[in-house]
Amino acid sequence: MAKQTITVIKGDGIGPSIIDSALEILKAAGCDFDYEFVDAGLAALEKTGELLPQETIDTIARNKITLKGPLTTPVGEGFTSINVTLRKKFGLYANVRPVKSFAGTQARYDDIDIITIRENTQGMYSGLGQVVSEDGNEAEAMSKITREGAEKIVTFAYELAVREGRKKVTAVHKANILKSTSGLFLKVAREVAERYPQIESTEMIVDATCMKLVMTPDEFDVIVTTNLFGDILSDLCAGLVGGLGMAPGANISEDAAIFEAVHGSAPDIAGKNLANPTSVILASIQMLEHLGMGDTAERIRSAVADVIKSGDRTTRDLGGSHGTTDFTQAVIERL
Repeated sequence: MAKQTITVIKGDGIGPSIIDSALEILKAAGCDFDYEFVDAGLAALEKTGELLPQETIDTIARNKITLKGPLTTPVGEGFTSINVTLRKKFGLYANVRPVKSFAGTQARYDDIDIITIRENTQGMYSGLGQVVSEDGNEAEAMSKITREGAEKIVTFAYELAVREGRKKVTAVHKANILKSTSGLFLKVAREVAERYPQIESTEMIVDATCMKLVMTPDEFDVIVTTNLFGDILSDLCAGLVGGLGMAPGANISEDAAIFEAVHGSAPDIAGKNLANPTSVILASIQMLEHLGMGDTAERIRSAVADVIKSGDRTTRDLGGSHGTTDFTQAVIERL
């Protein structure tokens, strides 16, 4: 069998140091991958004048699996979010955001295990019909949901639930008000649910979901929803386990899968060896699971869990006083 080649985008700010941490840990866990390093974001802009060079796009397409650090899209006119561009180019319709409690974090809960599946290409974020009137007094944006798009994402959620031995899928919507778009999503979700009698199916209005996630989060298992709601709920869920530093994300289609830290590039602490690399380490665990290497993924996860639980060389956001390299070393010693 040929060796798996993985595209690596180190990213901006703290990106290079946390990606290096994840790669060292993968190596220590016995993963024998080839890596192709390419640029995107500010690093690419400085070198090539483009945020997303063609070479990067070609490499992602060729290798199909990508591990990426946080990217900075410059604020201002004419720059489209790189993440949005990647999602469109590769049709990455599924955004998979798992959160799991780790003992030793300063999180409010200790038994969270929720996966949010967010539709990534439609809804309010499709970028359709954004207009501002000439006098600047009116603005419009369009939301679009298709039956095909809804069916793909809900089916993806149920297939993931079956594969990972999950018990329940909650479809989150606002069909009581947005009768057209959210209504279609809910209608399709109900149809798909019928094909999976072995999984408990529930549906919940988005505002009630937010309240219940905070009050009784153990009610939730897999959540599937549209783009805007998924963006908000996945960050809310990250907050339940200690913030974005503890939450990875994957963007998946038939053609490609991109695994990433979901936090920003934190330029204020870049180069200071302070960043907590957990988010991108967990993203690399997601990547291993996607590649069918569940045992290795579990070994790394328990090593990270033990480091955080025992407070051994943890970073400041985890209540410790150590840096990225010490934390990485602590994980590697447990492997």
